[in-house]
Amino acid sequence: MSSEVVAIEKVLQVYFDGLYEGDTKKLGEAFHPSAHLYSADAGGKAADLPRADWFKAVESRPSGKAKGSARADRIVSIDFAGPATAFAKVECQLPPRYFTDYLTLLKVDGRWQVISKSFHAVTKEG
Repeated sequence: MSSEVVAIEKVLQVYFDGLYEGDTKKLGEAFHPSAHLYSADAGGKAADLPRADWFKAVESRPSGKAKGSARADRIVSIDFAGPATAFAKVECQLPPRYFTDYLTLLKVDGRWQVISKSFHAVTKEG
């Protein structure tokens, strides 16, 4: 599956670039239209954010690129459940927030896309 690993790495790079640049067109290439983002809110309840709502948030905030923030994108692991299902653990940052993302990817219509993102963010000041 080495060619599949390369294909997923390319999708993840588009994700990293889109996140850093605040570019929802790039994020739209990486994330399936049905994608959702999940996290636990401060009260310990599950938060579910549809892709369209996330894109609105991305468009309304200054990008890491616009702020001149350093990049520290990293693919921690990629695991396959089958020929059309994969899981990636990645780390990225939009200081002062540092993220660990768990991304589920599906190969649909011949291309890999993220169908769900579960994440944890840590805020570090200074």
